[in-house]
Amino acid sequence: MISCIDDLLHMELVSPTGERVVVPTHLLYRAQDPLSVEFLFDDIVRGPVPWIFARELLAAGMLTPSGDGDVHVWPTGTGPQALLHLVLSSPHGSAHLTTALAAVERWLRRTYQLVPADRETEALDLETSLIQLLDQAP
Repeated sequence: MISCIDDLLHMELVSPTGERVVVPTHLLYRAQDPLSVEFLFDDIVRGPVPWIFARELLAAGMLTPSGDGDVHVWPTGTGPQALLHLVLSSPHGSAHLTTALAAVERWLRRTYQLVPADRETEALDLETSLIQLLDQAP
């Protein structure tokens, strides 16, 4: 049984001066964590840099500007040239990345085939999470 949907794509990091640097990015979705998506950005110096955020935020951002706080997502353009923008902010700074909207759309569609939106809470393993939490309690 498939429990993970992953894909590798190239995002472009957009500098404040408009320069672009290609960043290999691994997209991960795990059925065990059905509410979240993970983007692993390949940093040559530090290794993979993970960002985990709500799958619902990514889905909304494919259509219209979305997000509060440290993740903002929005589309621009139409057709094959449409881009998805992702701005990630932390106390250490922010990063503006872009990629082909269609590529993320195909991957996201596969995640919803694995775990439909109306079945996300059924896929959560709350009992195991509660047991782990209680085992760590003092």
